This record gives sequence, C-alpha cells and structure tokens, in this order.
Amino acid sequence: MRELSFILTAAEDGRRVGRLVLSLAKVSRHGYAALKKRGGVLLDGRPARADERARAGQTLTVLIDPAGEEDAVLTPLSGGLRVLFEDDDYLVLDKPAPMAVMRSRGKPGPTVQQLMEEAGLFFRPVNRLDKGTSGLMVCARSSYAQQRAQKLLHTDSFIREYLAVAQGEWAGEGVIDLPLIKESETSVRRVPRSDGKPCETRYRVLMSGKGRSLVRLRLLTGRTHQIRAHLAAVGHPITGDYLYGEPDPALPGRFALHSALIAFAHPLNGETLTFESPLPEELVKIMPGPG
Repeated sequence: MRELSFILTAAEDGRRVGRLVLSLAKVSRHGYAALKKRGGVLLDGRPARADERARAGQTLTVLIDPAGEEDAVLTPLSGGLRVLFEDDDYLVLDKPAPMAVMRSRGKPGPTVQQLMEEAGLFFRPVNRLDKGTSGLMVCARSSYAQQRAQKLLHTDSFIREYLAVAQGEWAGEGVIDLPLIKESETSVRRVPRSDGKPCETRYRVLMSGKGRSLVRLRLLTGRTHQIRAHLAAVGHPITGDYLYGEPDPALPGRFALHSALIAFAHPLNGETLTFESPLPEELVKIMPGPG
C-alpha cells in the first residue's frame, strides 16, 4: 500500500476533495472512482466525500492499493526473464528473445505476462517490446504507478536506448524523421508516408564492417515498430528482421535489436534510475568487425 499525503495550503482552501485528489495526486477519474469505493481518500485521517470542502492546514491522504501485490513474494522468474530492480511501485525487467510480452493465442510458450502472474504479480507494463527484441522494460505494481510513468514516456524524463546490428556498412549520426503509417488495414508493417504519425529516431553508428553496422538508437517518439521500420526505410534493416528484412538462421525467432538502456525519473519519489543491459551472446557473435 502506497500512501500519498498532502498538507493543504491557502491555495487549496475551500476546494472540493474530489478535485484536490485529481490535481494533487494526479489520479485519473477512473482511479478516483476506485479510491472512493474502498475508502482510499482521507482528510485528517477520516474518510472524505468528493464534494466535501477542504481547509488550509488539513492533511489529504490518498491510499494507493496495488491490488494485493504487496503480498506477492518476488522470486527469480523462470524462462530467462530477469528482475534488475524492484520497489513498491516499479519493476525493471530484462526480457530474453524470442519471448512475447502479452499472452495471446498466437504466441505459444511463456510470456512476460504469464511469468509475472505466476509469481503473484499483476501485469501493468509501462513500455513494451516486440517478441523478437530483447532487453529492458518497466512494469508498474499499481494502476496509479503505471499511469504516472506512462505520462513520462517520450519525454526527457524517460529515456530508452537500443542497440541494433543492421545490414550494410554505415557511418555517422543524426535523426531519422519519417512519419509512419500501417502499410494496409490488414498488415502489421509500418511504412513511411507523409500522412503517417510523426516519428523520430536518433541514431549513432558505433562500428561497421563485413557488411554490417552496430547502431545505437534513442526513441524520440514511440510508434509501433518504429526502429525496425525506420532502419529499413533508410536501407539498413535490422539483421534477422523477418518482417522488414530477411530472417537469419543464426537468430532463430528473433532479430538483432536489444533494449540496452532505460533511464527515468521515478514518478513518485523523484529519484533518477538508470539501468543497462549488455548485448546478448547471440548478438555479440554477429557484430560487425574489421573487413
């Protein structure tokens, strides 16, 4: 249970409790409805109605319930899924590939969602990774924590960087600025088109050789398949990308894209958290080298 407390100032004097909860605790209207139902809003330690007028000097307390997750015992997860960080609000996971994030009929084998639920944890992802992408992702331990973190996505307060082994020898750095749109109503592929959604990826080529390049990429926006579609569009598809390039027998079920760094400002305590994940061995083996 996370407890948020606010000592009300003169600026809050006379305002309704419901509006104060929405503005001070950054709770959604849906979240506030759940709080009211279980008596999670207190004024000076007693349950408060939404239409009650608060006074300066009073203490407004909001009790965020992680739906029983505080009782879950987090043990090392199976399937190669590693936990790098855990507190009352967030988990940082290092996902192997090929492992799907969400459970679905067309995705056999353990998923991140399944493994977390088996460990007694509700699944509330902040960011997601494709099945064929390995590396770092963040999950929240309550709907409130998830909502707060997702508001930081695509800002300087939530940085995501990837490493990719791309086809073709390349050099330099810059920003790929190409709007993306679904190729067709029935396709999952994204293609650059002027009427697509704005999409930017910063890139820096770290090394090239033997027909491949190691590229570091930072998401400036967050679109489906953004890095995969952008690299393919500039003529350097990710090695093994069976959707935007060609599959590689050295990378069964995956492609050479790895979520290598996540850095974010903890939405509930302000602490800056930074996590890195090294390239998996199967990607190290296909890295470019001297010609």
